[in-house]
Amino acid sequence: MTIVAMIPARYAATRFPAKLMQQLGNKTVIRHTYDNTLATGLFNDVIVVTDSEIIFNEITSHGGKAIMSQKNHESGSDRIAEAAANLNVDIIVNVQGDEPFVQKEPLEQLLAVFADETIQVGSLMQQLSDPALIEDPNYVKVAVDRHMNALFFSRSVIPYPRDKSIAIPYYEHIGVYAFRKQALINFTNWPMTPLEAAEKIECLRYLEYGVPMKMVLTQYMGVEIDTPEDLIKAAKLL
Repeated sequence: MTIVAMIPARYAATRFPAKLMQQLGNKTVIRHTYDNTLATGLFNDVIVVTDSEIIFNEITSHGGKAIMSQKNHESGSDRIAEAAANLNVDIIVNVQGDEPFVQKEPLEQLLAVFADETIQVGSLMQQLSDPALIEDPNYVKVAVDRHMNALFFSRSVIPYPRDKSIAIPYYEHIGVYAFRKQALINFTNWPMTPLEAAEKIECLRYLEYGVPMKMVLTQYMGVEIDTPEDLIKAAKLL
């Protein structure tokens, strides 16, 4: 199969504008994400898809590959779908630009589920144990069924522990997706759905249109850069 990693990179992030161009150690956040994705060796190509000439130049001036996209996309998946439409590719992996600690093993685990030809969309999750993070709306939680298909994604605490005597695992959704090309094209052709619009979680669109999303439980993937506080945590982890 031809497998391409695409990194949607919007400059004007709502919660932390210009977060991808923040310095993290000796590189910007977006360069860490690009370089670490490339270093996995899993992909036929790695491409940043951005609406920003600043990000475009940051990647290409260091030898990377980037594509300019339209500026009016509602989600990262919509952004990469525009770029992927004319590519001859089987599987597209969407690595969010704010994932500077991308690692090979979780991506291998995610790609492995596509050995099942019925799987159209997959994504990663990791276990959360800190109660403060479980309650933090910046951490998207996911509940799954016995077959590891997503039941729901939310910024709220799900499941709600009404009976505190029952030990329930909590999972954080990691912003890494993989799609068969047609599933991604379908996604971008569907109108935004009410739950997606309310929660501001793009993968809810798949669930609302009845497309199962296979979740893969993986080890700690580091810090996603959503807030200035996350950048401080990431610097310590680095």
